[in-house]
Amino acid sequence: MDNPYAERRSVELDGYRVRYWFYDADKERKPLLVMLHGFRGDHHGLQLIATALREKYHVVVPDLPGFGRSEPFPDREHSVAEYVRFVRDFLITLTDGAVSPDSGTGVVLAGHSFGSILAAHFAAEHPSMVERLVLINPISQPALAGDQKSLTKLTRLYYGAGSALPRRLGTRLLSSNAVVKLMTDVMVKSDDPDVKHYALRQHQAYFNTFANREVLSQAYDASISRTVAEVAMNLSMPTLLLVGELDDLGSVGSQRTMASWIRSHRLEIIPAVGHLIHYEAPETAAALIEDFLGAPAPEPLEGYDTLPLADTTESTPDQLTGMLPAVDRAASARQFRRETRARGLSGEPGTSKESGGSRR
Repeated sequence: MDNPYAERRSVELDGYRVRYWFYDADKERKPLLVMLHGFRGDHHGLQLIATALREKYHVVVPDLPGFGRSEPFPDREHSVAEYVRFVRDFLITLTDGAVSPDSGTGVVLAGHSFGSILAAHFAAEHPSMVERLVLINPISQPALAGDQKSLTKLTRLYYGAGSALPRRLGTRLLSSNAVVKLMTDVMVKSDDPDVKHYALRQHQAYFNTFANREVLSQAYDASISRTVAEVAMNLSMPTLLLVGELDDLGSVGSQRTMASWIRSHRLEIIPAVGHLIHYEAPETAAALIEDFLGAPAPEPLEGYDTLPLADTTESTPDQLTGMLPAVDRAASARQFRRETRARGLSGEPGTSKESGGSRR
């Protein structure tokens, strides 16, 4: 069911059609806010937040290629690099060239979960196209390094089986409502039965709208192999991080450490919710986003410009410390101590206090 406040539109990009939803209360001149949904979802996942922000912003939410009503990439892997390319082409086309790598004009870009990875990597690669960045349930640590690494291994087996079985059986397994319910039960932390029912209904309706199992497998591999933390030190624009206190896919400790690497950031930890902030606390999220976008940019961290750039190698199971830009162990330890002292944090990852550039 389409949102009555959203107008569906579409655009042709390099051999595939992307459908997107335009949330707008009127046609007045307002800032443009583009939002990217998470893995297996579509625009419906962000519609509660988008609807709440439509009075002050032109909110646009595309279905990512290969999901929802958008066509998959033709003859290209559904990787983070290709999705970043999609975001660039989509923004250029959406704004008729007003926003481009050379225009000097940017938009507000937001992303949830896998969308946070895409938004962060895009912002790091094309900083001039992003004025402010909003990361909802950002992926702060490699999938195999978190508290739910056993569940991640089981999930990998599930997607592997779905790809290996004969097409009809594999697709049926990947579209199983029983599995969707299990995923939802694990992620929802709210005790409110209405919230649980809404999240399950959304997932059962829209979690199986992927183009085919190859797209799903490729996007899943992309979602567990990359993180926001990889590019955190390269994010130069003011950044808001909305974190669920009970998020199994990114502990509060790892989120605080990652946030401390972002030059100008604000960290908000929403209590008693997990990885589904957009379902469990959409009004809170919308209010925090509106406040962040209407306020002056957070003060940059003192001494940040003297720090080296983040390493861009593939994520390792060593969690965030494994991604520090260092030549050897001693250099890594020295840099970590410099960072934590500069930000008023404790000396060990995952035990930091709120940094000076953020607030709860």
